[in-house]
Amino acid sequence: MRAQSNIRTQDNDRLWVPLEESLADEQIAEGVQRGDEACLEAAYRRWGNLVHTLAYRSLGDTREAEDVTQQVFLAVWRGRTGYHRERGAFAGWIVGITRRKVADALTARTRRSDLVSAAERTLSVGPHSTDDMARKVLDQVVVWHELAQLPTAQRRVLELAFYGDLTHTQIAAVTGWPLGTVKSHSRRGLNRLRLRLGEAGTD
Repeated sequence: MRAQSNIRTQDNDRLWVPLEESLADEQIAEGVQRGDEACLEAAYRRWGNLVHTLAYRSLGDTREAEDVTQQVFLAVWRGRTGYHRERGAFAGWIVGITRRKVADALTARTRRSDLVSAAERTLSVGPHSTDDMARKVLDQVVVWHELAQLPTAQRRVLELAFYGDLTHTQIAAVTGWPLGTVKSHSRRGLNRLRLRLGEAGTD
């Protein structure tokens, strides 16, 4: 009897249950489709590890797998109206997006390698007519390199802002971080990036 009394609570004193644990998959999917950012966060918590595992198995790099995971849920949010329950489960739809983003990451990896090689070839030839082009290519390589040197949280916020064109509020929804934390990472990351790029002599 004592154990039962400990379990019972009043309506205004019920045990709190995380949203992602209280909703069925279909409810999370419906919430995301309605534009409910809380449901997007719930989806991230429920399937984020699955997405990260799939990405890591293909890419073999933890940082790239983290980036792909963020890109997947950004795509889920932006393309939420494209999900149709009659075509399959919400989790399966997310896995499909993951495969596409992994393919994009592999393509981008090759493109970065080609860009560096092109810059090296351009500098080795050294004609004056290609000076501007070489500088632009090298600047891009430097920016990518310096961005990669930032702490993971700062880099993730800036990439979502620069390449994903997300607001601080949207980044908070995608990452699950408090809005104040997102703004702090953004400010510190930008200051650090500006300092490093200034030292590197990049415009």
